[in-house]
Amino acid sequence: MVDETDVGQEMKWFYEERAKAAVASLNRRNINAQYVPSRQEALSAVIEMIPEGATVTRGDSITLEQIGVIEELRQSKQYKFNDPFARTEDGHFVLDREPRFKMHREAFFADVFLTGTNAVTLDGKLVSIDALGNRVAATIFGPEKVIVVAGANKIVNDVTEAIERVHQVAAPINAQRHALKHHHSEFGNLPCAKTGRCVNCNHEFKICLITVIIEGTFAWVKGRINVVLVGEELGL
Repeated sequence: MVDETDVGQEMKWFYEERAKAAVASLNRRNINAQYVPSRQEALSAVIEMIPEGATVTRGDSITLEQIGVIEELRQSKQYKFNDPFARTEDGHFVLDREPRFKMHREAFFADVFLTGTNAVTLDGKLVSIDALGNRVAATIFGPEKVIVVAGANKIVNDVTEAIERVHQVAAPINAQRHALKHHHSEFGNLPCAKTGRCVNCNHEFKICLITVIIEGTFAWVKGRINVVLVGEELGL
């Protein structure tokens, strides 16, 4: 009997086809890209790209947590993992603000920088929007290798759709995440966190301040950025 309530096979096909198109476009732009069907395979792909003994740091990313690479790095003795986002069990930062910011700056000298991205376009562009800019800055320049992991749910048609997705979907939910899980009440007061939609605010704690569109990698550092697209819904 056909189970009309299960569209897992259809979604797997949809994500894979879109991811393959995005991967081909990314590779044409001197960005190493690959598609993997699952978060378990994403973890293996990421670990394979990190040299033993490497200094590794990361940007804030739910996706990285979901594929298990953060816990893997914490437990492993093969790498020097500097985590500015390490938290206690109740969600508080382990480090105070200034030590965290110092670690953000030191990320420029890391061997490997791990991060997510807010959107990947079908024609091979990475679109990310930050509050502080530490994530996008290290992605652009500094670390010898950058590894970007994104769920296929973040694949969009173009840059316009990517930016709209961030403002209308990722930002409101992310603001709520920081308010509910990480004790940052200031983010809960953002208009998008209250209404669930962007009103193009000018709030002092606005998290959509720095927009970066990566259209490729310069020839001298071809392949510095590595993208793993995963055939699952991951992150925001």
